[in-house]
Amino acid sequence: MPELDVVIVGGGPVGACAAALLARGIGATTRVALIEPHVPQPPGAGAPPDARVVAISRASQHILHSAGAWQAMDASRLCAYERMRIWHESVAADGDEVLRFDAADVGEPDLGYIVESRLLQTALIGAFSAAGGHLEPAQFVSLAIDADGVRVTTSRGELRASLVIGADGAQSALRSAVGLTAEVSEYHQTAIVATVATARSHERTAWQRFMKNGTLAFLPLFDGTSSIVWSADEALASELAAANDAGFAAALDRASDLALGATRLAGARGSFPLRHLRAPRYVAERCALIGDAAHVVHPLAGQGVNLGLLDAAALAQLVTRAIAEREAPGSLSVLRAYERWRKSEVAVMDTAINAFDRLLAHGTGPVARLAQRGLSIVSHSQELRRLFIRRALGVTGELPAAARRAV
Repeated sequence: MPELDVVIVGGGPVGACAAALLARGIGATTRVALIEPHVPQPPGAGAPPDARVVAISRASQHILHSAGAWQAMDASRLCAYERMRIWHESVAADGDEVLRFDAADVGEPDLGYIVESRLLQTALIGAFSAAGGHLEPAQFVSLAIDADGVRVTTSRGELRASLVIGADGAQSALRSAVGLTAEVSEYHQTAIVATVATARSHERTAWQRFMKNGTLAFLPLFDGTSSIVWSADEALASELAAANDAGFAAALDRASDLALGATRLAGARGSFPLRHLRAPRYVAERCALIGDAAHVVHPLAGQGVNLGLLDAAALAQLVTRAIAEREAPGSLSVLRAYERWRKSEVAVMDTAINAFDRLLAHGTGPVARLAQRGLSIVSHSQELRRLFIRRALGVTGELPAAARRAV
């Protein structure tokens, strides 16, 4: 018999969330291992914010609470955002055609939180360990699947389980090892991330401007600074990479239309190429993929981690139920139910995000102009705004139980 119920490869936020949910859900007979060779330390008290942050939706907040991580994070390092401002470069940043969302429109205290990736990851790994899970600080090497289970070989030895979950990112070694494939395409854009100080207060507002050569977002941080995510076309990205700090800030001022006043870099710049990824199949015998191992979407909507956390919650719910009913957690009937559930939900979001990038950021012609005018139409319709806000909160669609739970 396998020694474990589940082995998870990859201890980033999505993998660690799945591990924590499973460890807490299965209960006293927990048999879950998490393989992660590089566990970071949480940010120190008084440390400036990290450059890599994520936007956490209301549904994700519920999931993290169910995992035991939300309540473990340092609340002073979280920044709730209460409003969003979205506009196309063809209109003024303070004009009537700017799309404005406000949490008060739907009776919510906020629209979500901006959280440092490292803070989120360490809280989830801590919650997993506190629930009795086994953390394996090792590299994944290989796996073998047979009738009795799966053998996962690491740099520290071998683990046997009924199910292995791949949460090891877009370059997933586990996906390759199990014979699953991924369709990858280039956006021909580079995401530039940095922390910046602004002359004006961010007002607990997320700001986003669509331009012909990319998309720029300002995400509010706990210390009054903002995290920028600038998805720039390749030519512009090359210019920005070559610019010194003053030149970069000047380009940022032009791109932001000074919506928050003059900017100043408050930390180092980072960058990464943007690619779209879709795994045609999320599951194989005794194996399931979650998060970036299964799908990578454009960052303009801030949904990548949120989609991954929903994957984690959906799979954990089905696996926990299977174990409770004495069904093998790695059975194809359990895994195919997960695949049907999440592939359809991810496809809806992926299609919408790609349409925003294609029509709002890069579109030309009558269809694109209609889409750009649509921002103003939505802004002036209370019902449409509420519909978009509910989608941003992540409270629509077929949600796992953990995502519906009140905090």
